[in-house]
Amino acid sequence: MVGSAQTPSPDSSNNQSGLLLIISGPSGVGKTTITHKVKDATNGRFSVSMTTRAPAAGDREGEDYHFVDQMTFNKTRDAGELLEWAEVYPGCSYGTPRQPVEQAVASGELMILEIDVEGAIQVKKQMEHAYAMFVLPPNENVLLERLRARARDDEAAIARRFAKAKAEINKAWDCGIYDDFIVNRDLNRAVDEAVALVQTRLSA
Repeated sequence: MVGSAQTPSPDSSNNQSGLLLIISGPSGVGKTTITHKVKDATNGRFSVSMTTRAPAAGDREGEDYHFVDQMTFNKTRDAGELLEWAEVYPGCSYGTPRQPVEQAVASGELMILEIDVEGAIQVKKQMEHAYAMFVLPPNENVLLERLRARARDDEAAIARRFAKAKAEINKAWDCGIYDDFIVNRDLNRAVDEAVALVQTRLSA
């Protein structure tokens, strides 16, 4: 998610018993599959985002998203009650509520955020003990092949996604907030590596 960083508040994750896990990666790298496998293997749970977009068919309030109007979203954001937020396009904002994340970590749970680099930077400014992991493709050619294999976009859209993915990877390396980088050469091995890293953090 892309948005302006909020003013950091004191890190309430000190002396925590749980863990806030951030997983990022470019489109087509397999991060969503890895994230769900990590969740299942560690009894973690996903943070539920707040959004101003209208519910889609099948969306469940409080499970898929917290649906609010723009005024409510702005008040929540301005009160410092979001760990990160973004305006994807005018009238459509997303954010991660702070309180459920902090409560889960304080109670010993693993809370998982699958967000982009900009969102991860915002979160790490406010919860510096969060554990951040970035999923990489083996190389650019493999990433491009995976984007094409999804058969969701025409070649022009694939080119845009590919350029965005390369920029996201470069920013992940440069921003300095990621604790580990996992190369997804083989999905099962990448899942095993991610699970092992998270379990090590949980037992530390």
